[in-house]
Amino acid sequence: MQAPSPFSSLRFLAFLFLAFALTSCGGERQPLRIAAGADEAPPPPEAVPQEVQFPETELAPLGRLEWRLPRQYATLDGDRLVIDIPAEAYPANAIAEVDLPTNLFADAEGFAVSVVAEGRDLAKPKHSWLGLKVQMHWKNSSSGREAWPNCKNEIGAFGPKEVRADAAFGGAHPDSIVLMFGLQGTSGHAEFDLSTLRAGPSHGLFRRINQDWIVRYPDAAKGRKTLRGVMLPGRDPTEADFETLAEWGATLVRYQMIRGWIKVGDNRDLDEFNAWIDGKLDCLEKVVLPCARKNGIKVVVDLHVPPGGRDVLREMSMFHEEVYADAFVDIWRRIATRFRANSDVIYGYDLINEPNQLDRAPVDYWTLQRRAAEVIRAIDPDTAIIVESNGWDAPSTFSYLSPLRMDNVIYQVHCYVPMEFTHQGVYGSPKGIVWPDPSKGWDRDFIRKTLAPVREFEKRHGAKIYVGEFSAAAWAPGAETYIADCISVFKEYGWDWTYHAFREASVWDVEKAGTGYEDIAPASDTPRKQALLRGLRDE
Repeated sequence: MQAPSPFSSLRFLAFLFLAFALTSCGGERQPLRIAAGADEAPPPPEAVPQEVQFPETELAPLGRLEWRLPRQYATLDGDRLVIDIPAEAYPANAIAEVDLPTNLFADAEGFAVSVVAEGRDLAKPKHSWLGLKVQMHWKNSSSGREAWPNCKNEIGAFGPKEVRADAAFGGAHPDSIVLMFGLQGTSGHAEFDLSTLRAGPSHGLFRRINQDWIVRYPDAAKGRKTLRGVMLPGRDPTEADFETLAEWGATLVRYQMIRGWIKVGDNRDLDEFNAWIDGKLDCLEKVVLPCARKNGIKVVVDLHVPPGGRDVLREMSMFHEEVYADAFVDIWRRIATRFRANSDVIYGYDLINEPNQLDRAPVDYWTLQRRAAEVIRAIDPDTAIIVESNGWDAPSTFSYLSPLRMDNVIYQVHCYVPMEFTHQGVYGSPKGIVWPDPSKGWDRDFIRKTLAPVREFEKRHGAKIYVGEFSAAAWAPGAETYIADCISVFKEYGWDWTYHAFREASVWDVEKAGTGYEDIAPASDTPRKQALLRGLRDE
C-alpha cells in the first residue's frame, strides 16, 4: 500500500458528507418496546449509522529522529533500520525505540504511524501479541492510563508494504509516546524504510460515534438486584449442574456454544457448523432454559465461536470473508426466531465472544455486531442484546467503543488483569506471581483503574455493564483474594457478572486444586470456591 495522497476537492467533499452521515441519526427516536406479543409485528429498527470504521487519515512525514537501538540483532544504515534475529536465537527480542515530540499529539483524540516495511523468515511467536512491532507506547502520567497499540502481525514473508498502527486515547491525552520498531519473541528478518515514516493525529482504528446516545432499558431491568453467576461448562449442562448452582446462590449463567475456541482453520464448513449450532440450540431449548426457569436463574445465550473461526493471528475470519459475515448474521436470525418468546428467562443475546480485529477489514467488529442486532430487533423486540468490545473484550478498548444507537443493549467486558497473574502457568508462562503485590501497585484499586474506561463508557451512555468473564488460575498465589476483590468492585459499581468458569477447564475450576497442570485434582473445598460462594450469596 502506498502512502496516502492529499485529498482532492471531490474526496474532501465526500469525506465531509460521510462525517455528517456518521454523526447524524435520521428520524425520531422510537418508543422502547416491552413485552410485545409473539405474533405482533415488531416495528422497524431505528436508523443507525452504517459504519464505524473511519477512512485513512492524512499523516505527515517525520523528520530525522534519534533512535535507541537494542544491544544486538539491529543495525541502522541511513534511513534503513534492519532487524535480523537468527532462527537459533528464537524467541528473541530486538526493538528500536524513539520518543516522539509532544507537539505531534497534543490535544489529539488519537494518533497513527505508518512506515514501509518488509520481512522474511518471520517465525510464528508463542502469543499473538508478539512478533512484528510497529508499535506505540502512550501514557498519561496523571491518570496512569497507558496502552501499546501495534500493527497487525506478520508471519513468514511480506512486503515491501505500508504497515500502520493506530492509537485511540479515549479522552486520556498522553504526555508521552514512545515509538517501537522491531521484532519481539520471535526470529527472522525485518526492514523498515524510515524515509517513509509518517505520523499524525487520527481517530484511531475506529471512529467513535453515537457519543450523544443514552441507552434506555425496560422498567423491569431497573432497580433489580445485581445478578451473579458463572459460565456453564463447554459440555452440555445437566439438571444437576443447575441444582448445584441454585444451592450456591447463582442467579445468572452464561451458556457458551463453544468448540475449537481459538483453533486456526476450524469452524469453516458452514453446513457442519450450522448443524452443530442447531444441536447446541436444542440443548438450550430442552435442558438449559427449563432448568434455569425451575431454579430462578437467568441465561446469557453466548455464541462463543464464530462461523469461519479465527486466522493464524486469532483475528476472526468473518471480518474479512463475506460468506462468514453473512452466516453470522443468519445464525442470530435463527436464534431470535426460535427463542423470541423467552425474554422472561433469557438475560440477553451475547452476539460474539471476544472479537479481535487488528487491522482495517471489509466488515469491522462493531458493524457486524450492529447488523446482527438489527436483525434480532426486527424479530425479537424484548430480549436484551449484549455487545462485546474489541481486543478480546478488554477494558481498555472501551475507550474507543461506540454504543449502538439502540435501546436495551448491554455492554459486556472481560476482566483478566494483570494477565501475568491471572494466566500464570497457562501456555507455559511463569508461575509464583502473587496477588496483591504493593510493589507493583496490584490491589483492588488497580482493578478499578483498569476498569476506568468501562466506567466512563457506562456513565456517558447510561449503559448497563455485564462482566462476562473474570478468573485466576487455580495455582495462582492469592487467587481467592483476587476473586473477592473483583467481585467487590463489580458490586460497588452494580454490575452483573459471571465467573469463568463452572466445571470447565481445570485451571479455572474452583472445585479443583494443585500447583499446576501436572497435579491439578478434584477438591471438595478450596479458598477460591469459598470466595466465589460469598460473592454469589452477596455476603
